[in-house]
Amino acid sequence: MSNEHAGIIEVDHLVKRFSADVVAVDNVSFAIAHGEVFALLGPNGAGKSTTIKILITLLAPTSGNISVHGLDVRESAAEVRRIIGYVPQTISVDGTLTAYENLMLMARLYDIPRRERTSRIAEVLQLLNLTDHANALVRTFSGGMIRRLEIGQAILHHPKVLFLDEPTSGLDPVARQNVWKHIMELREQYGTTIFFSTHQMEEADEMCDRVAIMNAGKIAVIGTVPDINQKVGKTGATLEDAFIFFTGAQLEDMSNFRDVRRARRMQQRLG
Repeated sequence: MSNEHAGIIEVDHLVKRFSADVVAVDNVSFAIAHGEVFALLGPNGAGKSTTIKILITLLAPTSGNISVHGLDVRESAAEVRRIIGYVPQTISVDGTLTAYENLMLMARLYDIPRRERTSRIAEVLQLLNLTDHANALVRTFSGGMIRRLEIGQAILHHPKVLFLDEPTSGLDPVARQNVWKHIMELREQYGTTIFFSTHQMEEADEMCDRVAIMNAGKIAVIGTVPDINQKVGKTGATLEDAFIFFTGAQLEDMSNFRDVRRARRMQQRLG
């Protein structure tokens, strides 16, 4: 799986069992190409978060072969963590620090050479349009600015793959568009592979090269959005139609309560 023609992410017969009766990921296989933008969709409990946690080495697989940039996630977990970036759903910046201080803290954690830290931070602040806010306390930032800063933390070390767990959840449409503008600039500037989960069908449709829809621990379908929509067998089918077709889940049933809860938590944290 480490030859030059392999995908940057290779997942072969991945299984994750939490008990004899609970199989979170059930014999899943897929590959992601270098520089690809790939989305993982699915209802709650489908296995998306478990799959991502295995890929970023936070969970060990029960069985299967999984590699990132040719590195086995079990045998080379430390090396994998050095070449990936991860932006979780929950807020991962310190509101009592400035943007610059948050980035400097991450630069030290990533063990970026001291002589490069200042220039790397300046590069990230400029890329994410945060230079003018470098010395402002993060607790004064909008939700969109916080998300951009979190992305900045995750890319300081120039990762090969950037993993994002629902990157625009709780953001208004303008902030969402702004965040995606900067994510796509990362791909263009560094060739970064983007792997994200989302409940936003529109952003998956607009941003992805390919998507996979998971259901009950399995990949129900994988491919480009037009190819997946065509499989629905309905003229003018959308990605939302495909989601419902392959999972039997209504989007509003699974996401509204959680989205409201997260939005309220975000508002509370931002004051």
